Amino acid sequence: MISFYPGPSRVHDAIPKYVKDAFNLGIMSINHRSDDFIKMSEQTIRLLKQKLNVPKNYTVFFTSSATECWEIIAQSVVTDKSYHLYNGSFGQKWFEYTKRIRPLAEPLPFDVNEKLEARKLIFDLKEGLICMTQNETSNGTQVANNIIRAIKKNNPTYLLAIDATSSMAGIQLDFKAADIWFASVQKCFGLPAGLGVMICSPQALERVQTIQEHSHYNSLTFMTEMMAKWQTPYTPNVLGIYLLMRVLEDSDAIAGTHEKIHARYTRWISFLKARKNLRHFVSEEEVQSYTVIPVTADEKTVTVIKKKAKEEGLLLGEGYGTYKPVTFRIANFPALKDKEITTLMKFLEKY
Repeated sequence: MISFYPGPSRVHDAIPKYVKDAFNLGIMSINHRSDDFIKMSEQTIRLLKQKLNVPKNYTVFFTSSATECWEIIAQSVVTDKSYHLYNGSFGQKWFEYTKRIRPLAEPLPFDVNEKLEARKLIFDLKEGLICMTQNETSNGTQVANNIIRAIKKNNPTYLLAIDATSSMAGIQLDFKAADIWFASVQKCFGLPAGLGVMICSPQALERVQTIQEHSHYNSLTFMTEMMAKWQTPYTPNVLGIYLLMRVLEDSDAIAGTHEKIHARYTRWISFLKARKNLRHFVSEEEVQSYTVIPVTADEKTVTVIKKKAKEEGLLLGEGYGTYKPVTFRIANFPALKDKEITTLMKFLEKY
C-alpha cells in the first residue's frame, strides 16, 4: 500500500534500518538524563537548525505532537487575549482548544480562496498573540512567507505563532518572520507519529520568562530551563528523536527539498487542469498548498475513486468536514517517490 494520506503518511524507506540500529545501540532503553541522550538531543537540534535554516538564537523543544503545542502556548504564552486567523478545520480547532483555556481567544476566520491582506491585520492592544496555520491540511491552502513577515512587521509588539504541521521540512519557511513555529513529524519529516517540534524566538522566550507560568508539567518556563541542558522535563519519545536525527543526517538542505516539492506541486496542477471530471479544490492558485493537494469531483466519482484506489494499493486522504463527500486529499511530502506519484496519476487518468 502506497500512502498518499496527508499524515500520518508514507515514512522514509530507511526507517526500518534506523529502528534496527536504535535497537542494536540500546537507544530504546537510554536514560533521558544520560550524557548519551544529551549528545543526541544537541546533535538533533543542531541538524534541524542547519537543514531547515532555523536561526541560531531560536530555541528548539521536543513535544509529543503539534496539538500539545496548542496547549503549551495557551498555558505559557497567552496572558489574556489571542487572535486566531484560520480558513480551515485545524486552525479552527486550535482556536477552540485555546478558548477552553483562555476564554478571551478571538476567532478571525477567512475564506478558503482568500489571500490575507496584512495591512488589514493591525491589532490595537499593547501586546498579545496572533495565531495562524501556515499550511491548512484540511483544505490544502497555505499562507506565504511574505504575508507572515508583513503581519509581524505591522504588529511588532505581538508574538506570532505558526502551525506548520504539514509544511515544516517540506518547504522553505522564513522562521525569522514569526516567534513560535511547531509541527508534528508524521508529515513532511517522513517519520512515524509521536513526536512534535516547537521552535521559539528570543522574543517569545522573553515573554515566557515575564509570565513565569509554572502550573503544568509542560510549562514552557520549565521546558526552557531543561532545554538549556538539552533535556526535556519528562521522559520524551527517545526513539522518535533518534529517528529524527537519522533522517536529518540523510536529508538535503531545505532549499533542495522545497524545489522538489514545488516541482511536484506544479506537475499536479498541470495534471488536474487536463482532467475532465477532477479539479483542484482551491481555485485561487496564490493560496494553494505545495504539500497537500485537495481534489474535488461529484460525490459518486469521489466514492468510486477512493474505493478503487485502495483496491490497487493506493491510499488517498479523506476529504475533511463538510467537503468530505466531494473531495479527497493527496500528500505531496518528501518521502514519496516520483514513480509513486506517476502510478497515482496513471490511475486517476481514468477519471
